[in-house]
Amino acid sequence: MGIGPSTKETSLHHFRDPLLDTLATDPDIDFQGVIIVGTPQDNRLKHLVGWRTAVWLEAMRTDGAIISADGWGNSDVDYANTMFEIGERGISIVGLKFMGKHKFVVENQYTKYVLDFNKSKEGVETEIVCQNNIDYSDARKALGLLKLKMRQDANK
Repeated sequence: MGIGPSTKETSLHHFRDPLLDTLATDPDIDFQGVIIVGTPQDNRLKHLVGWRTAVWLEAMRTDGAIISADGWGNSDVDYANTMFEIGERGISIVGLKFMGKHKFVVENQYTKYVLDFNKSKEGVETEIVCQNNIDYSDARKALGLLKLKMRQDANK
């Protein structure tokens, strides 16, 4: 299973990434950076990348994080595990993911905070390049949800 044309980002999207732009310009947060994690085939390694990411965020004393992915199926294992590892360390976590008609292969208590950035009415990939990418509206929703989640988690 691969990523289709509508979920592929162009070079221009990478240079003007709406999520990075939104996070970097928000005066209420201290944007720390980006961690890029691959999707290993081996289940042991899928759990390792989630654990490493969470430990890294914990070491940076991060209060909240947004995790994004544009795949589904087997990559749900490491995506959900990464959310779990981050959340279990007391770091507020929100997700952005292309889901559409697809359901999570695995879920946990943190995957309920994942926003779907599918844009097609049918809930599937299309042949329109970049139709199903994160846009400014998705980025603002994710940041707003993260701020609310951080506030709720701080009161626990």
